[in-house]
Amino acid sequence: MSEHGTRPAPGFAQDVRTLLRARPGLSLAAVDTSATPGFAGGKKLGTALRAGREPELSRLQRLIYANATAGARHRVLLVLQGMDTSGKGGILQHVLGGLSPHGVHTHGFGRPTPEEAAQHFLVRVRRQLPRPGVIGAFDRSHYEDVLVPVVHGALGGRQLERRYAEIREFEQELAEDGTTVVKVFLHLGLAEQRENLLARLADRTKQWKFDPSDLEARQRWDDYQAAYERAIAATDADHAPWYVVPTDRKWYARAVVQDLLITALDGLGLDWPAPDYDVARMRRALERG
Repeated sequence: MSEHGTRPAPGFAQDVRTLLRARPGLSLAAVDTSATPGFAGGKKLGTALRAGREPELSRLQRLIYANATAGARHRVLLVLQGMDTSGKGGILQHVLGGLSPHGVHTHGFGRPTPEEAAQHFLVRVRRQLPRPGVIGAFDRSHYEDVLVPVVHGALGGRQLERRYAEIREFEQELAEDGTTVVKVFLHLGLAEQRENLLARLADRTKQWKFDPSDLEARQRWDDYQAAYERAIAATDADHAPWYVVPTDRKWYARAVVQDLLITALDGLGLDWPAPDYDVARMRRALERG
């Protein structure tokens, strides 16, 4: 394993995995959504840090992809959850957007279609899992099925506990099959979301992204926070850890998620696969003409 996994990343005073890992008794209300834990600089420095580390993430992506061609089953699944305007799409664009499209698979989970609703809730999720060598990213995920139904009173009691158990088993299965799971709750403040939504309504090019149901969700804010706390507590595990990332400052959240991915990939300890042919012989053949 590289030394990267044992020390803070450049620009961070502490290892963000330790600093932001969800802990027992998590209270989201006690987390300052405008804070930048472990990072003393501002937006300019944070944005420069992320841009400067793009080649590092790109190299690691090519490394995991190359190993898959030799039969390795390593892959990474990034799960992004958060309230509307928490920056899920921005992370996909700014953190993963510069990588080779052959090595990235992203998918956003919205309201289930009638066909999907008639199936087990994990069926549609399994269809979108990354293949070996690929970084997968979910903009919302299987956790929607223990958040929205709970807030709206459609799921609870034994049914809810059974669904948590199914998620735990699912993520354990992924880990055993070579998937490194990284789950991020992008923790947005209520006031910051209001500003984000107003900005969206003021921009003609972004009005299409506004959903009137967002206003209803704001009325249930505390219920959603409680549902997230419960889901995180029920499903956090060393093989599928949850990180609570303050996201009022989007540049900070992007730098953190990039670091989590770099650390996850670096921690696999991969090297370039050895060719299954004689390199010198191939070179001589080419040099002859």
